[in-house]
Amino acid sequence: MSKDSVQDGVVVSMEYTLHVDGELLDSSEGHGPLQFLAGYGNIIPGLESEMMGMKVGEGKDVVVAPADGYGEYDEEAFLDVPRGQFPKDMKMEEGLELTVRDNAGQARYARVESIEGETVRLNFNHPLAGDELHFNVKVVGLREPTDEELSHGHVHEGGHHH
Repeated sequence: MSKDSVQDGVVVSMEYTLHVDGELLDSSEGHGPLQFLAGYGNIIPGLESEMMGMKVGEGKDVVVAPADGYGEYDEEAFLDVPRGQFPKDMKMEEGLELTVRDNAGQARYARVESIEGETVRLNFNHPLAGDELHFNVKVVGLREPTDEELSHGHVHEGGHHH
């Protein structure tokens, strides 16, 4: 089986930019290419599926709908928490990003939506929830994964994680 295109079980190196509403939000420039193991959910599904079959040197513009990206914006994904439940020395301000453990002990991303008196309102939506994601991607390398990478389902060396 030749590994000359993006397919499940191949480590892909890609250069990319991400624009939302015409604004550059993320880019591989200055970090080197992002490596991911295709077919293992390492990157958002809408981008991965569009990259299948691409060859080294190929570039593509991909528009990812919210459902295939970071999800739709959830109007219910808010929680009011008494200020006293946060550490006293924590500087609470709007836009503060924090990690909150839910009842099941899972770490969840949240940010402070508003503070009214002793009540802090947390927003659990991903910052890009509900946004259409405009990627420009270019495949710059393909390689076989190591056994360890395959067993763990993600790339090990030198990659920066999002």
